Amino acid sequence: MIIVMRSGATEKEVQEVCDKIVQLGYKPHVIQGVERTIIGAIGDERGKGVLQSLETLPHVEKVVPILQPYKLASSEVKQEKTTIAIGKDVVIGGKKIVVMAGPCGVESEEQLLETAEQVKKAGAAILRGGAFKPRTSPYAFQGLAEAGLKLLAKAREKTGLPVITEVVDPHDVAVVEKYADILQIGARNVQNFALLKKAGKAKKPVLLKRGMMTTIQEFLMAAEYILSEGNPDVILCERGIRTFETATRNTLDLSAIPVLRDKTHLPIIVDPSHGTGHWRYVAPMAYAGIAAGADGLLIEVHRKPEEALSDGPQSLKPEKFAEMMKHLKAFAEAADRKL
Repeated sequence: MIIVMRSGATEKEVQEVCDKIVQLGYKPHVIQGVERTIIGAIGDERGKGVLQSLETLPHVEKVVPILQPYKLASSEVKQEKTTIAIGKDVVIGGKKIVVMAGPCGVESEEQLLETAEQVKKAGAAILRGGAFKPRTSPYAFQGLAEAGLKLLAKAREKTGLPVITEVVDPHDVAVVEKYADILQIGARNVQNFALLKKAGKAKKPVLLKRGMMTTIQEFLMAAEYILSEGNPDVILCERGIRTFETATRNTLDLSAIPVLRDKTHLPIIVDPSHGTGHWRYVAPMAYAGIAAGADGLLIEVHRKPEEALSDGPQSLKPEKFAEMMKHLKAFAEAADRKL
């Protein structure tokens, strides 16, 4: 249920309603709107009728049931788009398209710092790089772990770019949060509920990737796990789903972007690198993602893709990334955004 406060309700009045929600056995989530404050009451739906009594409180305008199974992620709860500030200068979900770029895996200090400088020069706003690498094969490169996190922090210090990196194990959330500006939860962990709950208690934004065989409702329910634990800063990432097609690594579901835009207030990022698996298809799908309404992109860039320890075939060389960024500006403007 959502409790809509009357216009002009004070913090004290909002707190009084929150206290009442707790007394009724529910968890309150306060959402500050442009004109009014809304409080989401989350808990067992079987007793939702008792929440209707909150309409009798003098500062409550109305109590409205949320029809979707995902409550806090639903556009029923919040009609305005959520914007998420990253560092001092980056806002995801605003007017400006945000591009996150860098290598799939952090391999060495030289590799990471060189790539960071190049993607920044081309216009990227956030540096991506994996320190923990969940791989299909146990014999493949698994990442540098905390040593990789330290290199990401060093790259941020030298370039000023905020960093995003993946967290795989619930026990690693604290150490990744220590070094990263955004925690990424990968496709294989979209329904790792212990990890989602742990990320929900983190103080850093979370980028949640859609699973390979995850429906949009399941995707939003995964986001709900994070939101319900108290972390309001969730970024959704469409990175392709598994279909019968073999010409590409995955099938990038661009139709998910307008669907998500309709169903949720959360910002949406597109990952055309994993979505296609081939570097030559990355730029066209990046343009299409922005045209479809995405708030940003996640792009893999490697100085020598043929020598990359992970995902070389889908990584753009720095010069190709710079070329893509030049052309992307026109697509951003056509979508009434800026780059």
